[in-house]
Amino acid sequence: MSSIDWAVLIITLLVIVLYGIYKSRGAQNIQGYLLGNQSMPWYSVCLSVMATQASAITFLSAPGLAYSSGMSFVQFYFGLPLAMIVLCITFVPIFHRLKVYTAYEYLEQRFDLKTRALTAFLFLVQRGLSTGITIYAPSIILSTILNINTVYTTLFIGGLVIFYTVYGGTKAVSYTQMLQMSIIFCGLFAAGVVVVQLLPEGVGFGKAISIAGKMGRTNAIDFKFDWNNQYTVWSGLIGGFFLQLSYFGTDQSQVGRYLTGASVGQSRMGLLMNGLVKIPMQFLILLIGVLVFAFYQYNKPPVFFNSFELNKLENSSYKKELNEIKSEYDQAFTEKQQELAKLDRALDAKDQAGIDRQRLALKQADEKAKSIREKTTGLMLKNDPKADVNDNNYIFLSFVTKYLPTGLIGLLIAIIFLASMGSTASALNSLASTTVIDIYKRLIKKDGSDQQYLQASRWATVFWGVICILMALYASKIGNLIEAVNILGSYIYGTILGVFLVAFYLKQVGGRAVFIAALLTELAVCICGYYKVVAYLWLNVIGCLLVVLLSFALQKLFKKERPA
Repeated sequence: MSSIDWAVLIITLLVIVLYGIYKSRGAQNIQGYLLGNQSMPWYSVCLSVMATQASAITFLSAPGLAYSSGMSFVQFYFGLPLAMIVLCITFVPIFHRLKVYTAYEYLEQRFDLKTRALTAFLFLVQRGLSTGITIYAPSIILSTILNINTVYTTLFIGGLVIFYTVYGGTKAVSYTQMLQMSIIFCGLFAAGVVVVQLLPEGVGFGKAISIAGKMGRTNAIDFKFDWNNQYTVWSGLIGGFFLQLSYFGTDQSQVGRYLTGASVGQSRMGLLMNGLVKIPMQFLILLIGVLVFAFYQYNKPPVFFNSFELNKLENSSYKKELNEIKSEYDQAFTEKQQELAKLDRALDAKDQAGIDRQRLALKQADEKAKSIREKTTGLMLKNDPKADVNDNNYIFLSFVTKYLPTGLIGLLIAIIFLASMGSTASALNSLASTTVIDIYKRLIKKDGSDQQYLQASRWATVFWGVICILMALYASKIGNLIEAVNILGSYIYGTILGVFLVAFYLKQVGGRAVFIAALLTELAVCICGYYKVVAYLWLNVIGCLLVVLLSFALQKLFKKERPA
């Protein structure tokens, strides 16, 4: 990067951190530290909720996912607006009325302590692991720019977020997220415009999308019902609805964001606006990935996008074999260019027979390039069995650092950092609040002072920060990051959502029945996920419905138990 890009990156990050610390000064009690004194307006709630969900993973992995397999991932969010409506009607007023710090406090009032502890534990496991992945995402950027190992960059990013989250609490998180999302929207729009401008003369937005479509990258909608297809309209509407309802309704990283709302109305408005804006935003991010794919049909992409791993191979004893693979790759790209030129002419002439013929020829050329890339990854593993051979998360980053104009590179990389900092800070804040309120205050020190709980919250933030950094150090082995986070969540969210739905709607069911049902369900979901019985989004549906049905059936066996 140029010195201007470095200046833009560093200044942007410093302004965000200092602004959050300044606005959050004076958090002297646990209510202010964990809930921001419930003083946030609806737009702050909306942007904070979006920033918590839209981590660096979104801006790194989603374009890479669209580049590799198309836009079908957008269907994952189709259940989101419906989930926001249900949340506004049920979850939000209940949580505000009970004046809880965490979602799991309600479960003890409704059931018992062991049910509260179980759901809090499940949340801590899931959120602790997934937050490690969100820390790893921006460390990829720094390691690519500086050409150093991700271990060092992971430690730096994790330490930076821990610092301002420990100092400022939830107010620091909310205020920084509001500014972060404003910068993110501007940067994404600018990136989309620049990608189109970089396309060859005569290839506008329409033709670029058309070419990407002919190669299977604009497959945004799939109405075919298939249990094993991860992204269809039905898995998005049904499985996505259950996942989003559980995520926003029972995950403390999100509940903690809208509990900061000044009133029930402000929290509701923030959530509804999130439901309206999220799908178009995700569509735009995926569309940028498709445009990058179209760009690389005219400009030769690297044989491997992770420059750090590629440099290791180039400096190894396998350099000669790598050069032979690169020559083969160059030849394959030249042949692909010839087929692309024929498709261009067929599109201009509106020759449908020619278009169909060239679509098949281009797909074959694309498969040939993939097979050559696989030779490269095979060589990497021969050189280093621990090499990171999945470069999906590096595609957009490689494009940004190589082709975007000076200044915009620094801004876009700052955006990815900001997104990671926002979601990671929210997660650390929620992990700390759940640990202190649901575990420490309830089970360990029941009669502590407010100041003691405030200090415990700060130390819990540090503890979970260290755990998440350790998890981040192993995140390179799990493939595409955005899918990994959602797969991990699908193992747990359905069970937690089922417990809450029983609490809200099955008043005759008591704590013993729902506790056993949750344990049995979690075991069943893990088995289904391990053996890949269905696509992962359906695990949320299975988990939720199984808890509800088992709780109801078990309660019939425990007729003597009275509900709380």
